[in-house]
Amino acid sequence: MSTTASSRRRRLAAVVAPVAAAALLLTGCNANERANDAASSAAPTAVEKGGTLHILTSATSVSWDPATSQSLAITSLGLVERRLTAWKTDAEGSTTVVPDLATDTGTPSEDGKTWTFTLKDGLAFEDGTPITSADIKYSVERTFAPELSGGLSYHKSLLEGAEDYTGPYQGQQLDSIETPDDKTIVFHLNSAYGDWPWIVSMPAFSAVPQDQDDVATYATQPVATGPYRVAETVEGTSITLERNPEWDEATDEARAAGPDSIVFELGQDATVAAQRLIADSGDDQNAFGANFVPAAQLAQVQGGPAAERLVTSGPGALAYLAINTQAAGLDNTDVRKAISLAVDRNAYRVASGGEIAGDFASTLITPGIPGREEYPTLFDDVDPSGDPEQAKQLLADAGWDGRELRLVVRDDEASLAQAQAIQQGLQRAGLTVTIVPQASEVFTQTVTQGDGSGYDLTLSSWQPDFPSANGNIQPLFASSQIGGGGYNMARYSNPEVDDLIAQATAETDPEAAGALWAQADQAIAADAPVVPLIYTKNSFLHGSKVVNFRIPDFPAYPNYLQTSLEQ
Repeated sequence: MSTTASSRRRRLAAVVAPVAAAALLLTGCNANERANDAASSAAPTAVEKGGTLHILTSATSVSWDPATSQSLAITSLGLVERRLTAWKTDAEGSTTVVPDLATDTGTPSEDGKTWTFTLKDGLAFEDGTPITSADIKYSVERTFAPELSGGLSYHKSLLEGAEDYTGPYQGQQLDSIETPDDKTIVFHLNSAYGDWPWIVSMPAFSAVPQDQDDVATYATQPVATGPYRVAETVEGTSITLERNPEWDEATDEARAAGPDSIVFELGQDATVAAQRLIADSGDDQNAFGANFVPAAQLAQVQGGPAAERLVTSGPGALAYLAINTQAAGLDNTDVRKAISLAVDRNAYRVASGGEIAGDFASTLITPGIPGREEYPTLFDDVDPSGDPEQAKQLLADAGWDGRELRLVVRDDEASLAQAQAIQQGLQRAGLTVTIVPQASEVFTQTVTQGDGSGYDLTLSSWQPDFPSANGNIQPLFASSQIGGGGYNMARYSNPEVDDLIAQATAETDPEAAGALWAQADQAIAADAPVVPLIYTKNSFLHGSKVVNFRIPDFPAYPNYLQTSLEQ
């Protein structure tokens, strides 16, 4: 999967800045314990139809173009665009892949390299035009166009013969996607891939009518297939969705479509939005925040009257300190282990909001993901506050030269507080650390592009795009994901790990694949390219008239598609 993360922008937004519009732009297996059990796992309220739901977000825009969107299947784009498959969540917290535009979740060939889907009857775009397999093929093909970069790109390295394909705008088609008739679509892959039903739940596998495709405007004027259509956009201020009369509820088991309309209020400061939701007046009673609740508001809410409207996920993303393994001196495993031992993980958690912010991390595969296994780690006998004396000894034995380390982070308040917690822990071990704050776009360029010479350490976290260990391990640790927009920010390269990733990716038996992913997890941890910090818990606030606002075990974000309003 050589280009899986190369065009992926959102995972850093998901995660490096805890107060970014992660849920808006934003992958269940076991039942994770929640910090707010009553709020997040209560029995569902019957879906009531009507009203206007407000979504408060710090994002200043939303891309409704499936080629450029990185929206999780249960968040923003899922309100407007359906895909071949979808995610269904329930009150118990589980998330399953279900048919959406397709009649089932796909039929693989015996060798696992060819997947066939049949479309449901009666599907139509918002203008009443029937949806055909050609519309889905075209939607996937246009994601390869250079003009439409930035979307999730797992499929780009999986589809056979796609290496040099550059989209349909010069009349070229991708032969590995066949449409023998209007209801059938067939995908030919480079190798067996057991997680393909999850891949086709991603935005690329929506339907886009070729005769209404305008690269310049589709992000704001999409042709809807879901329960809502984009009715109005006030640039930088708001986006209003209204019901799509051509959506057939009988064909859709993933979406409840409760509100009559939905308004995204853009450019909202996360702290101000949280204060509005705590106050719970006027339209804010019918609103929820797409941003994680900032640490200060978390402390304010707990124990107060708004506590019953605070919903906290179980363990979700892996927050970690990435160590640039290609930087001078950091190519030494013992130096990286010393850094790991010196890190004050407890201080990091306090800076992130305290215990409610997450549990201390150990493995690289996150809780709730098949294949995750506990194993002995460097941190088993180390206090979460770190062991600076042991770190000092390890650094001395490794011949560390004492040079300055540059910790590059985003320049938002939350990231700076977390960076300071990391800095003080490393300084106790005698390490010299300078925090280098950068604007979001500059930061992303520094840590995902070029030769990595601009940083030594960086903070990140990672929410998989789908519930497979593949989504944990491959984007962060495959050598193919170094630079070029990839998210291997540790710039870690180990041929043994690359081989394990390739084997696990091609394995169609879930149990066998899980064993390979667990083996890769341990092999990576032994090299210490990252310091696992916490498994983040995401907290969100909603107004008093918002119902069915629940967070599944996976992903650690509310399901926009099921949220409705009390009438």
